[in-house]
Amino acid sequence: MQQTGFRYYDAVAFKRANPPRSAHTEFLRTGRIDRTPTWSATEKRYLSYEEVAERTGRKLERAGSITHGRINRFHQSIQFPRLIFHRTLAGTPHLGYCHITVAKSRFAEFENVQWAFYMANFQAEIGADSDHGEQFFDSISHTPGRMYFAVAIMPAEEAGRLRIDSKIRGNGVLFRTDDPKLAMKNVLMLGAGNEALRKIIRAM
Repeated sequence: MQQTGFRYYDAVAFKRANPPRSAHTEFLRTGRIDRTPTWSATEKRYLSYEEVAERTGRKLERAGSITHGRINRFHQSIQFPRLIFHRTLAGTPHLGYCHITVAKSRFAEFENVQWAFYMANFQAEIGADSDHGEQFFDSISHTPGRMYFAVAIMPAEEAGRLRIDSKIRGNGVLFRTDDPKLAMKNVLMLGAGNEALRKIIRAM
């Protein structure tokens, strides 16, 4: 994995090796305040990009599994397949996205739209690139955040790959939000088979 200017260190291990000390307790014990630095930059264990990507992937897939479970618990007639996998962004392995499920639904004037639902640990604009991959994201923010989105998909020319179906809404994006509740409602609306269920979902 190509490395850029980002450096990552094991913050959990570093905190365990350098527990916080109370200046007040130290003064009562010794009669003086210890002003010795409690850490040194040389003690930090820096992580490789591969290690960061692995940790990011575990967190994404865990969050994706929780999200999928919440959606499928809503109603027994709305069940989506569990298809969890992730990708991290090249050069910034602390950022990535997780595929959660895929299904087919009627959408607007289209009878049979195949779509995929994702979550990401960053905010970005979603463009209309034809190939399905991280080039699909634009103006990626490096600040922490969550993004949930669903895109229409279709088979690509290369066997086994998918591409964004830009016939839907011009860019293939069915919805994009940073609100997990709204994301759940949108996914459930796509999966609802009758108006009675859609009415319940709208009232959530």
